[in-house]
Amino acid sequence: MKCLVIIPAYNEAENIAATVDELLAKTRSFPMELDYLVVNDGSSDNTEAVLREHGFHFITLPVNLGIGGAVQSGYLYAQKNNFDIAVQMDGDGQHMPEYLPDLIQPILEGKAACTIGSRFLGLESFRTSFMRRLGIRFLNFVIRCCTGKKFTDATSGFRAANRQGIDLFVRHYAKDFPEPESIVRVCRNGLSIQEVPVKMRERAAGNSSIRFFQSVY
Repeated sequence: MKCLVIIPAYNEAENIAATVDELLAKTRSFPMELDYLVVNDGSSDNTEAVLREHGFHFITLPVNLGIGGAVQSGYLYAQKNNFDIAVQMDGDGQHMPEYLPDLIQPILEGKAACTIGSRFLGLESFRTSFMRRLGIRFLNFVIRCCTGKKFTDATSGFRAANRQGIDLFVRHYAKDFPEPESIVRVCRNGLSIQEVPVKMRERAAGNSSIRFFQSVY
């Protein structure tokens, strides 16, 4: 079996090298064949130069498509190259690769088609802003109304999908802030989805693209 880690990156020149290096260092004993793809989402800084300098596996989108378009490009790559599992992992150093085995375990056991790494299932992580926490709770409520299922971390971008999930996301993936909508789409298409407890960190450097007004949106 093969697993692809999709790392969307927009203006992450300060973080991307450490993110990929940590991924490679902490997955040496990964239980299956592992590869990764950095999707440089039309960055305006020197992200591409850093990727070239380090010899990382990457593609560069000619224009900025947003997080949804960048991640969907990774799913297209996974489908075209016959990967069995695809994992989403942010390029800012927030997601910790040592939790990758936990994230994919329900998929390997056939218990879920997709998994979500949740920072609210008992493992202590950094505290997001009040506005972000309020938004997450609101989205969790809306998703429960739409699907009848309870989730704790609707905006988490640390996720995994099997081939059914990959094929679904190749066909349909929201353009911007796609995480909550993709949960609903997975459920509405009859695929099982499960949350997994993980720890997360604050971004290593730079500023998040999600500021106050984006949080409200």
